Amino acid sequence: MPANRVITLAEAVATYVQPGMTVALEGFGHLVPTAAAHEIIRQRIEGLTICRMSCDMMIDQLIAAGCLRGLVSSFIGNSSGGSLHELRRALEGRSDRVVTLDEYSHGGMIARYVAGAAKLPFYPIRSYQGSDLEAVNDSIRQVIDPYSGDAVSVVPPLNPDVSIIHAQRADRRGNVQAWGILGVQQDVAFAGHRVIVTVEEIVDDDVIRADPNRTIVPSQVVDAVVECPFGAYPSPVQGYYDRDDAFFREWSDMGRAEGAVDRWLDAFVRGTADHEEYLALVGPEVRRRLRVGEAWSGRVNYGLHLRPGAAGPEVARPGVDQEASR
Repeated sequence: MPANRVITLAEAVATYVQPGMTVALEGFGHLVPTAAAHEIIRQRIEGLTICRMSCDMMIDQLIAAGCLRGLVSSFIGNSSGGSLHELRRALEGRSDRVVTLDEYSHGGMIARYVAGAAKLPFYPIRSYQGSDLEAVNDSIRQVIDPYSGDAVSVVPPLNPDVSIIHAQRADRRGNVQAWGILGVQQDVAFAGHRVIVTVEEIVDDDVIRADPNRTIVPSQVVDAVVECPFGAYPSPVQGYYDRDDAFFREWSDMGRAEGAVDRWLDAFVRGTADHEEYLALVGPEVRRRLRVGEAWSGRVNYGLHLRPGAAGPEVARPGVDQEASR
């Protein structure tokens, strides 16, 4: 495995995302890989089945661009901003874009990713008892629990051809760290046959090693890591920038008019060479407005292993050495 997996976003998408693939673009209202979706649109990759638990304007954009053929999801709506009008028109037959919907609950989608990550043949889920979803989705089936003899609903594993996630930071090998709302980022990465990770910043190995419990995805499963500041905008990234609520509301208003999303794509995505040009159009004043203050997490002592007799750092023992030094 290469020691340095850092490549550009354009290279990552061109290398690993091909027409007709099943692609997971996950991030549960946080750490959303928006920039990666835009690059898929720039490269005009069509016929994709997109897996995304919580749909937002990214789905509208992929539909309008002609990239999305199928949708595997558990929520359709513009994340408190209103409706996704391109998606509604497609599902209601009021558009020349044809989109199939494979619908699950949030719990069902999580179960599918967990099964995919663990290489299980299916995953049991009790919350479908009394639900109508089984009537509209024949992939939700029932098996007999070998212990109780009761019937239990099960869902199949989800193993995307490519899983794309966003996170706060990674080293050059692709050890990925994240904090805040993690959603299914870890399971999605382990479930994917190929994995692209976009991050706010690439950091030195020592930064990752100093805080190992924040590593949610190890380098062994990552194919490409891309440094992509503001890569989740207009969604938030904990510790880096806030959510642009105004943009979410404006999107739903704009999307009511047929052709409006396509015109927006011409100006902001297809009309830009890369993510940096897109951010230039967004403008520095927006990035300043979404800047967050500092709220540092407390430090912990992971300890230092010392051989017997070796000299080591003097470390005060709380409540003991402090008392003795008075």
